[in-house]
Amino acid sequence: MPITDLIAGVPVSDLDLGIDWYTRFFGRSPDMRVGDEVLWDVVDHATLFIEPDAARAGSGRITFAVTDLDGLLDRLSNQRIEHEPVETYSNGVRHVTVPDPDGNVLAFAEPPGAAE
Repeated sequence: MPITDLIAGVPVSDLDLGIDWYTRFFGRSPDMRVGDEVLWDVVDHATLFIEPDAARAGSGRITFAVTDLDGLLDRLSNQRIEHEPVETYSNGVRHVTVPDPDGNVLAFAEPPGAAE
């Protein structure tokens, strides 16, 4: 049976604070709300949702592949979202982590030559 979609969840301690931060992170309002789950469609067939769960908040870890890491980091900076230093791995991948207010780790990875 082939996998056709990805839906990933991130636990947050404060839903209102999470909605604000993730709205700035994605640069737009959520696509849907179902009960306490607030969802953003990331790309076709990939959705990220946040949900209140103080006991698990800070345990999320998600990596997004991107083609313009510098442009993305500029946009996040304009939204007052900070990131860790950018690393370049031995295979040429540029990688950066962006912690949310709870310490969940969202990361971006740019393959070599993607920004050219």
